[in-house]
Amino acid sequence: MAFNNEEENTEDYLFKIVLIGDSAVGKSNLLARFARDEFYPNSKSTIGVEFQTQKMEINGKEVKAQIWDTAGQERFRAVTSAYYRGAVGALLVYDVSRRQTFDSIGRWLNELHRNC
Repeated sequence: MAFNNEEENTEDYLFKIVLIGDSAVGKSNLLARFARDEFYPNSKSTIGVEFQTQKMEINGKEVKAQIWDTAGQERFRAVTSAYYRGAVGALLVYDVSRRQTFDSIGRWLNELHRNC
């Protein structure tokens, strides 16, 4: 597959951001809403890692956010840890209707600190 390098490098800033949290807390739907203005009430669990990019203009500069949606299941932890590298930001996501997902935030913060 050929890429047009000129088009890929037009942004002034590129920021990698990761979405982390337990499985089924809504990370993929947050990303879908932000990047494509879509919402899927019956979405399936993410396998591994997926990402979307969103460009925006801020103070006359083109900013590209590369947002990585990580799988929340324990079995994908080893695979997703490498995707933290290079991230400049993270959104820790939990489900307000499931207390255990909030209680897991400390574990996610520890993993984030270990891998960044």
